[in-house]
Amino acid sequence: MTVLITGFAPFGEDKINPSYEAVNAISLEQSEHQLIKACLPVVFHQSIEALYQLIETHRPDIVLCVGQAGGRTHMTIERVGINIDDARIPDNAGNSPIDQWIVQDGADGYFSNLPIKAMALEMNKKGVPTMISNTAGTFVCNHVLYGLMHYIHKKNPQIKGGFIHVPYLPSQATLYANTASMHLEDIVKGLETAILAACEYQTDIKISHGTTC
Repeated sequence: MTVLITGFAPFGEDKINPSYEAVNAISLEQSEHQLIKACLPVVFHQSIEALYQLIETHRPDIVLCVGQAGGRTHMTIERVGINIDDARIPDNAGNSPIDQWIVQDGADGYFSNLPIKAMALEMNKKGVPTMISNTAGTFVCNHVLYGLMHYIHKKNPQIKGGFIHVPYLPSQATLYANTASMHLEDIVKGLETAILAACEYQTDIKISHGTTC
């Protein structure tokens, strides 16, 4: 299979972004799958346009986008992207959309069609703390997840697509009090495991990853 995996450039006050640091370090040399890596801009709409161009160029079977979620304790596989931009901070081009549709005539939300529970199971088996998340936020990460799934639903439903958030690296967490982090090697291992599970499982498994709040 051909797998397109993307990370993001640094944004806000951070000088690095663990999403692309990890994506860039992935190696699937022992696998028969072809891996394409890319870095997306942290800019509303430009990020989606760049992603669409990558999809059109490489025609992947699977698209996995990765982003930073500072403060989260686990790697979190996103279940759903919602059709709203509501920026708490400006993107890297200074845009701060508030309560704006991502796609004017798009659905309210789209679910990932990756085997997200199987991926989480395999990642946890490898010792990488992983959870299913029911919110990708309302910044550029959610923007890209929604844009990806909109493309899949409208243009190529054969593609499997989704999004994983990763915690801060330890070097970032030292700048914030009482903030969780994860070592780069563990993030890389988690992403490699996620990719292989996404390629292996044709349908998802039925186990609970529900929450009460």
